[in-house]
Parts: sequence; structure tokens; C-alpha cells
Amino acid sequence: MTPNDARLAISATVDPMLGTPLGDIVTAVTVEPQTVKVSLVYPFPVGGYGPTVQALTASALTPLGWTGRVEVELRSRITGHAAQKGMPPLPGIANIIAVASGKGGVGKSTTAANLALALSLQGARVGLLDADIYGPSQPLMMGLAGQRPRMTAEKKLIPPSAHGVVVMSIGFLIDESQPMVWRGPMVTQALTQLLGDTLWGELDYLIVDLPPGTGDTQLTLAQRVPVSGVVIVTTPQEIALLDARKGLQMFKKVEVPVLGLIENMSSHICAQCGHEDAIFGEGGGQRLADQFDVPMLGSLPLQTTIREQADIGAPTVIGQPASLMALRYHDIARRTAARLESMAAQSVFPTLSESDD
Repeated sequence: MTPNDARLAISATVDPMLGTPLGDIVTAVTVEPQTVKVSLVYPFPVGGYGPTVQALTASALTPLGWTGRVEVELRSRITGHAAQKGMPPLPGIANIIAVASGKGGVGKSTTAANLALALSLQGARVGLLDADIYGPSQPLMMGLAGQRPRMTAEKKLIPPSAHGVVVMSIGFLIDESQPMVWRGPMVTQALTQLLGDTLWGELDYLIVDLPPGTGDTQLTLAQRVPVSGVVIVTTPQEIALLDARKGLQMFKKVEVPVLGLIENMSSHICAQCGHEDAIFGEGGGQRLADQFDVPMLGSLPLQTTIREQADIGAPTVIGQPASLMALRYHDIARRTAARLESMAAQSVFPTLSESDD
């Protein structure tokens, strides 16, 4: 088997995340007596993705009679992508991904926290903006309750960080027991300042945890912030799907790309016996995804440990990193980043990071 034979076979294999042939990202293939070495550069974080690619390339070489070792070297090159209506990017932030829901109580904030943490653990530079002015929850979920951002002489905020993710929230600036009795314009101003006055540093992804609904915050984000894409979180319950449908339609109207749906609480797993029951219905998220022609990025069960870990500031991918739920969050994060890449029409500014796996 020649290096050219190996490269042709590998190049024709379709990557399950990108949906395109590996030939687009293969940079080198070498054939040694007992080992084939393959180097690839992915446009999303590659941490933890090595075994999948190794199995993929080994399978591609099997028809050629190869029975030796296959070693893969993965690197990531994450670029920024065009936002809605040609809006210019924010300095230092390659991609802004909003996490939204039509109604409250569907697990959107928990999903946003785990999504941000998973992307960070996979090798990306990540920030998390809690855009829920009335009900900020990320300080608690990220284990930062009671902390305050530092301020520079130029009145810029240096955000606290947790588990490698920088976090900003109105919850850092107010008494946690103080209600935010503000009208829409004040909420809009607060969100704009939280985003613009924070020293985020160089980020591959800024995850924005939106409040539920389709109100002032969502419109401000669509009109003033360069959003690369939005993820919609729902449950299978019909009332949640009704509101999620409104959210999908709103983002379509304001030309923000919908990266896909995440179905939370898809089933309930009993903590005592492990029995799984679809207490909120079945297949609702997939039907909605099919209706709007967007992918299902993943589904997650209703499980006590997910809530418990968020309550103590150690979301699942940190609190139970080897668990099935953590692996699902990692898969959703990888699919989200890959979907962003596949939807992007063009790169709008240079490479921001490169990491190895």
C-alpha cells in the first residue's frame, strides 16, 4: 500500500461531524512498515475526538488490506464566521453562540454552562455571558457565587473565571436577593454594557445564555451583537415545543442562523432503579427539527445528578467527567461547533487558535 493509496482512501471518508470528506482537512499521510500516520486539521476543537478519527481512518484502510497500526494527529484551527447582516465581529471574539429557549424551566442555563465547559475542555478558548438580567443563574452554576469582577482604570471589567471559562453576569454586580425591577431599555443597556465593557480576552467562542422568550434581550442581541448562530433548547412537551417554535421563527426573521435543537428532559431516569420513562412525551424535538429543517444536536434525560451538580457549581462535565451525561454534553458541543463551521459561508477574520490532541 503506497502513501498515495492510503491518502486517497482516507480522503474519501466522510467525517460524521462535518459531513464532508476528510480530504478537505488531511494535511499528511505517511506509510511505515507497521504504521500509517495521518495528520488532520479540524475547524472545531478536537479534544477527545482522536479515537473516533482513528477508527474512521483505520476502517478506510481495511479494504486495502492494511492490518497494521493507524496513528492520527489532530489539530484544530478555529476561525470566526460571518454574523447576521454582515455585522462586524467584536474584537477578540471569533464566534458568538447564543443558547435560547421559548419558555423557562427547560434547562437552558444548565445546557449553556455545560456547553461552554465542554468546548473549553476540548481545547477552545471560551467565555460565558449570562444575558438573563432578571434571573441570572450562571454565578451559582459555575461556582462563582459571591465573586466580583475587577475593574481597570479605564472602567473595564475583568471577569472571573471557573474551570477555564471566563464568565460575566449581572449577578456579579448586584445583591443576589435584589430583584431587578427594570424596564426594557434598562435591560438593553445592561446587556450592552456587560458585553462591551468586559475584557474577554481572545475567545474562540462566547456562549450567551439568553433569558427565555422572544423579548427585548433577544432583539438587542439580534440587532446589535454579531451572533454566529443560536441553539434552541426545548423539552418534548407540546407546550414547550409551541414556544420553541416561536423562538425558531423569531431568529429566522432577524437572520440569525439556527445551529440546531437540543431536547432536554427527553426522558426521566429513576435514581433508584434506573428505569427510563418519557414523562414529557417522545419525539417532539425531532418533529420540530424536521419541520424547520434544522438538526437535532442531541437529547438529554431528566436526571437528579445534573441538577445537583449545577446547584453546587460543578456542572456535569466537571462534576462527573466520565459519566454518560458528560459524554453527551461533549458530543453536543462538538456537533454545535461542527454545525457552525458547516453553515458558515466564509471566514471573516484570521485563525485565533491552534491546539493538539
